[in-house]
Amino acid sequence: METVSGENSHVGFSKYSKRVVLRTILGRGDRGVRLIGQRVVIGGWVKSSKEQQKNLPEEVVVSPTVNLGFSEVMQSRMSPCFRNIIRLLIGGNGHPREKPDFSPAKNLPVVAYLLVNDGSCVSSLKVMVDSSVAPISQVTPTGTSILAEGVLRKTSMPGKSGIELKVEKILHIGTVGLVEYPLAKSGLPLESIRSYPHLHPRKTMVASVARIRNALAYATHTFFQSHGFLYVNTPVITSTDSEGCSEMFQVTTLFSKAEKRDDPNPVGDGRAVNLEVVKAAIKEKSAKVQELERTDSNKEALAAALKDLDKANKLAIQLEAQEKLNARTLKVEKVDFSKDFFSHQAYLTVSSQLHLESYASALSSVYTFGPIFRADKSQSSRHLAELWLVELELAFAELEDVMNCAEDYLKFLCQWILEQRPDDLKLASKHMDKTTIDRLQSVVSTSFERITYTQAVELLMKVTDKTFKTEIKWGIKLAEEHESYLADEVYKRPVIVYNYPKEVKPFYVRLNDDGKTVSAFDIVIPKAGTLIRGSQREERLDMINQRILEFGLAREQYEWYLDIRRHGSVKHSGFSLGFEHMVMFATGIDNITDAIPFPRSFGRLTC
Repeated sequence: METVSGENSHVGFSKYSKRVVLRTILGRGDRGVRLIGQRVVIGGWVKSSKEQQKNLPEEVVVSPTVNLGFSEVMQSRMSPCFRNIIRLLIGGNGHPREKPDFSPAKNLPVVAYLLVNDGSCVSSLKVMVDSSVAPISQVTPTGTSILAEGVLRKTSMPGKSGIELKVEKILHIGTVGLVEYPLAKSGLPLESIRSYPHLHPRKTMVASVARIRNALAYATHTFFQSHGFLYVNTPVITSTDSEGCSEMFQVTTLFSKAEKRDDPNPVGDGRAVNLEVVKAAIKEKSAKVQELERTDSNKEALAAALKDLDKANKLAIQLEAQEKLNARTLKVEKVDFSKDFFSHQAYLTVSSQLHLESYASALSSVYTFGPIFRADKSQSSRHLAELWLVELELAFAELEDVMNCAEDYLKFLCQWILEQRPDDLKLASKHMDKTTIDRLQSVVSTSFERITYTQAVELLMKVTDKTFKTEIKWGIKLAEEHESYLADEVYKRPVIVYNYPKEVKPFYVRLNDDGKTVSAFDIVIPKAGTLIRGSQREERLDMINQRILEFGLAREQYEWYLDIRRHGSVKHSGFSLGFEHMVMFATGIDNITDAIPFPRSFGRLTC
């Protein structure tokens, strides 16, 4: 259970918002019981609600304008059985009596029981709001935000245990548009709300993923800072392809002028519209319509979705016609990048490694943690165009040193999550993958198997109980199915595969003495695949020059990188961890778009 350190019988207000964070109440070992009687201010969003009539005494409540006789008063104090007998004796004499001017069911006061969550923890606080405090219809809709003041007490809900907040004053209500709000229904699957990334974290599971992601980021900085690494901010825009063979996003201001002049956008709203993006949007909108039809949603939401889909289809028709016209009239001219913003070609980085190496050559142990961009058109559940990478460089370190560091770092992450976010892991284990916690514990408690690439190929070639889609032979890049088989079936624990053929690794990896392999390694985790890739970098100037030629790279772009080898070169090594893939492993989610707050992938840029 996630608990708040330094527990006592008092709860403190948040320093910057004058409210009590719910984790400080519900994250305690006693779940807040020792805080009963304290006055607090809490804020959050309504996850669910329940209304019921307020409990009243046995006597019937009547309008003060109605005059009751002695018999009516006596009847109100009798049991139902005697009350019926009296009515037969004195009320059935044929003389009509004035009927009381009230409707008990309509006029009885109502109480709302809300489950309110502020995002600080998995648990929600029970909040009781009387109709005399606030209009019940305003506070009960799912998604409503409230800021409320009241007293913590033992829950008054029949058959329930724990504590609740009895609200005495509502300080703020953020109402919800009932028709438009896409998360109004409970139990919506993650795929049905991916079109609303701005509302995505309201989903309980997504909120847990966000907290786990935050904890992994904190653990990353904690690990490296505690081991003497310096955090370095590396550039997002670069002139160099760090991988030597990557699909990169080009950064330029030249084409914006051309677009304004040619006006290829038939919509006329000032935005460039791509046909492939629109087609991807049509696919997504069609899925949304099907989901609304399948879940029997309200007619207004379905009608709006159908109208949106129709607009997208019409736009696609316009764009197809425009592309055909452009294909007949387009004249391709050589671009003069000397007139561009940076005076030459520039790209969004696919890796910060090369820049990080320059700092390792002066500061010894460095790391960075930031976004990278890959123009990969894959739409698989494990690919993004924008993702985050943890990268480090160790000076005076060889392959074995950096493999040891990578193993320790991965174990540290898993241990940290187990200790810091147990409630979120329990939720993930319940809703996403029942083996999540066991897998994390396994990484922490077991040593990693280490085998060479050659040993891995020889082992896989002997497999008879499985047919691989990709033929296994020495010299190929190991496919995901090969790596998974090693970790899941053969060793049943994390595996470090090292010394790969030089043809399947980047130009900067150090060439081994055999002339055929390089000092690179991958860490493969059961049920997750490869989480870390690393290598010893080539520190020899003649060798790195040769590798640049073999890859057919423009040498002039790497002159600054070669300077690192010319001036005080040292043996150095490093690795990178795909942060979203680590989040997927830690939570058990099966789609990478749910591992990052605002996913960007081919054909998808929602906000």
